Amino acid sequence: MTVQDFDPADRFVTGTVGPTGQRAFYLQAISGPLVVTVAVEKQQVSILADRINDVLDQLAPAAAIEPGEPGGAPEDTDPLQTPFDEDWRVQTLSLAWDEDRQKLVIECHDHDPDEVDEETDEVGPLARNSIRVTLGPADARAFARRTNALVAAGRPPCPFCGNPLDPTGHICPRANGYKR
Repeated sequence: MTVQDFDPADRFVTGTVGPTGQRAFYLQAISGPLVVTVAVEKQQVSILADRINDVLDQLAPAAAIEPGEPGGAPEDTDPLQTPFDEDWRVQTLSLAWDEDRQKLVIECHDHDPDEVDEETDEVGPLARNSIRVTLGPADARAFARRTNALVAAGRPPCPFCGNPLDPTGHICPRANGYKR
């Protein structure tokens, strides 16, 4: 199993490529010359940002200062570092709080860590890829804020069914299949 450790990461951001409605979401971790860009689903990063905020609110509310406030991390609005190739696609995300160091640890895996090898019946990674990113509370809050802004910048939801609206409308299940 290959684990690339970004402790500390020079930069860890969510970014998108493509027009609204067809965007691909990526996580990009940078430490010195090492750059890893992994593909993720919009729902994965949305949930990750929400959970980061929850953890910070419970365990480090004083240290998790909003970006732009005195003592907070600077707001990162730069795009993903290019050119890049998708290194792999994230299947599983995990989030942990390192109590001793007062830091958040995010792990991204291209597999399920609890996956069972059918040949050996052993549990664990099977020569897969993972990245581990360690962030201080202020940097984690800045990551979550940027991620939530990217997710919200997509197509607006239909007020009736909640599905994303296309510029030409969509067939709404709440309107018995009529276009809205």
